[in-house]
Amino acid sequence: MSIVKQVILNADEELRYPSPGEIHMIQKFCHSGTQRIRIATTLAKNQRRLVERGSNRFWKVCPNTPSNSGNMRKTSSCQRDQGWYIRLVAYCVLAGNEQPLTEIGIVGMKEMYKSLGIPLANWVEALCCIKEEARELLGDDDAAFVIPYFDHIIQALALPGTPYFVNDGNPDW
Repeated sequence: MSIVKQVILNADEELRYPSPGEIHMIQKFCHSGTQRIRIATTLAKNQRRLVERGSNRFWKVCPNTPSNSGNMRKTSSCQRDQGWYIRLVAYCVLAGNEQPLTEIGIVGMKEMYKSLGIPLANWVEALCCIKEEARELLGDDDAAFVIPYFDHIIQALALPGTPYFVNDGNPDW
């Protein structure tokens, strides 16, 4: 959901007009539209490059991994997923918030990778490598739009999850 839609829905729910601060947010969102479209287009045009360079950077750090085992099916599956995350980041840039990540992409991904036996630490490192490639491709000003979304994905994979799923070995649980 875009910032504009979010502001309108929030104001309508409270039976009021948007506040001056909310109007300012919409103005800022509109003024950055050309830049956000350019960034999303750059990510789309360079997805393959970002994945290839990110993978090479990752394999230097983690050379013994399923995506670098010589099994092309595993390599292409991992790279397909990496491209999917780049696309989700582009959606977020266009929307101006992380709503596309929560609605489309990050719910259940951690559990899926665990069930497939893919080390989460590898995914975190791979996404960090792609994030750095995106930073280099876009430059600091444009990268400031995408880095928070990569960080959101990385945190979703790296953090332990909600407390009631954590078992610290306490027999009273």
